[in-house]
Amino acid sequence: MNFELNEEQLQIKYSVREFAESEIKPKVMEWDETQHFPDELRPKLAELGLLGVIFPEEYGGAGMGYVEYATIIEEIARVCGSVGLSVAAHNSLCSNHIYTFGSEEQKKKYLNPLTQGESWGAWGLTESQAGSDASGTRTNAIRENGGWRVNGSKNFITHAISCHTLVAVAVTDKSKGNKGITAFIFDKSMEGFRPDKKENKVGMRASETASVVFEDCYVPDENRLGNEGEGFLQAMKILDGGRISIAALSVGIAQGAYEAAVKYAKERQQFGKPISEFQAIQFKLADMATKIECARLLTLQAAALKDAGKKHTRESAMAKLFASETAVQVAEESVQIHGGYGYTKDYPAEKYWRDSKLCTIGEGTSEIQRLVIAKQLLKS
Repeated sequence: MNFELNEEQLQIKYSVREFAESEIKPKVMEWDETQHFPDELRPKLAELGLLGVIFPEEYGGAGMGYVEYATIIEEIARVCGSVGLSVAAHNSLCSNHIYTFGSEEQKKKYLNPLTQGESWGAWGLTESQAGSDASGTRTNAIRENGGWRVNGSKNFITHAISCHTLVAVAVTDKSKGNKGITAFIFDKSMEGFRPDKKENKVGMRASETASVVFEDCYVPDENRLGNEGEGFLQAMKILDGGRISIAALSVGIAQGAYEAAVKYAKERQQFGKPISEFQAIQFKLADMATKIECARLLTLQAAALKDAGKKHTRESAMAKLFASETAVQVAEESVQIHGGYGYTKDYPAEKYWRDSKLCTIGEGTSEIQRLVIAKQLLKS
């Protein structure tokens, strides 16, 4: 199989790289230090079609596929994992849930503004007692006056404060277990829906992460996504695609860390020559580059299967698992190659290192990915 990007895909790749280098890179450390969420990028991202990458033009999207999408996320994350994460969460989770399972009326009302960058989208699955075990959701929705009264909370939500639209799941029939979970579209105009504590994170500090709270929040039935009881299954399907974007995010972070290590190794002099001439450093760089290429190929394979409309649960989990763990390994080696300077904020290695770890946790931990893969392998 040939995973070389075609001319159009390469043009997209270098266009996004130029944008990231000029519009994001100069501010990366400032945003990280102050935990500033760069909402000012939203109109620029929208203008490039990056807030509706995988959606048809009829809904205001760019009409691209997942191969292009993975390439875009990688190029952004190569410069800044936080911005890459925001673009990924906006596209793959909130917007994609509405596109995949929403009615035509819901798409026109909620998807178009999201793809056009009028607001950020958020997606709520995780709770304080329901992380890896998403079926343990406690947020509940009770029927009332042609709609639902929702109470509960969601944790670790990207864009929880800045979003205008949130897709979240709630228990509508506790007796049915994960078949009693339903998905709803919330918006900031709804009374009883509000953001809560913003997280003070180790990495990805310029990506806004906070909790959301539902206090007797009334949601009209027209905002229900699909049928009652389908929310859990919908969420699992959305995560299949979302894991491709996190794999791409991981590849981008690893690529950025690797390039920083190569640059430093060529400049740093020890014993009268650049450390890049020492075999110990060369072997590190060789291993880093090899792992990144493997991660990229796994990611593109999953993306190509998604574009072809084929089942990709196993492949997306494999890509996410390998790419995220590669990002951590490569980022740590980048710090090691930088030596003492790698542990300072004068060089970018430490930020790639901090940012990389989230990739092994978000949208399913590495342990969950292994369970997903094993389940697929052992299916009779």
